[in-house]
Amino acid sequence: MSDITTDITSTTSNDDLASRLTHPRFPRSSRYDARWTIENQMGPNALWLLEWLAPALGLEELRPGARVLDLGCGRAMTSVFLAREYDVQVTAADLWVKPDENAARIAEAGVADRVLPVFAEAHDLPFGEGTFDAIVSIDAYQYFGTNDLYLPTLTRLLKPGGRIGVVMPALREEPEGDEPPAHLKEYWQKDPGFWAFHSPAWWRRLWARSRAVEVEAADWLDDGWRDWLLWSEVCAEESPSEFMAEMARWSVELMHADVEHVLGFARVVGRRL
Repeated sequence: MSDITTDITSTTSNDDLASRLTHPRFPRSSRYDARWTIENQMGPNALWLLEWLAPALGLEELRPGARVLDLGCGRAMTSVFLAREYDVQVTAADLWVKPDENAARIAEAGVADRVLPVFAEAHDLPFGEGTFDAIVSIDAYQYFGTNDLYLPTLTRLLKPGGRIGVVMPALREEPEGDEPPAHLKEYWQKDPGFWAFHSPAWWRRLWARSRAVEVEAADWLDDGWRDWLLWSEVCAEESPSEFMAEMARWSVELMHADVEHVLGFARVVGRRL
């Protein structure tokens, strides 16, 4: 089993890489092997975003063995992090990455007894009402959660009083009218998926009017664009997958094009009523 939290100074060839990705805001994440995070990334740095979410979601308050759904877990980095850092039982649900692939990563990380990988689509989750103490979704909720009717169907899986917390790419403020930010219009034209990026205020309103949760947080990561750019620059240089390296280069281009810094990350937390 490889140690994914090895001392960042223990491998000489990785010193520079680890130094670039050691972030003062995210000390827990900085203990994880930099190459492991790059090899398993599927977008913005999921561990940084989860560590930002953790205090608002109250992860430290969960009892050992509490059940957490990691929805849209990707390559299960966040699920491993949840199990190792907070001693919880994690259901790692994803549509794009096969459970067998995640099972190998989870076992290598030493948490096979605490993380169960499953294949699941966000609108067809095979779990009973009140199954989970908390639900987490990092860099995924925007793909399925913008529908007005979605949150109540998801939060029924929470125990009464349980929390849901999500972090996703976002806009600092909603554009006026039907046009995207002018300096980023070409990106919206190439990929209509950008319309799923919304402001913290937009997400607060959507969740509040659902009457499914009490919204406890809906805020913006200060200078999140800097983190997005730094991570993308490193992944563009170091990713072993040409596809992921190309995606990272595209993100670098996007961050440089966003001269007004309207792109970043939103954090939303709600407690089931």
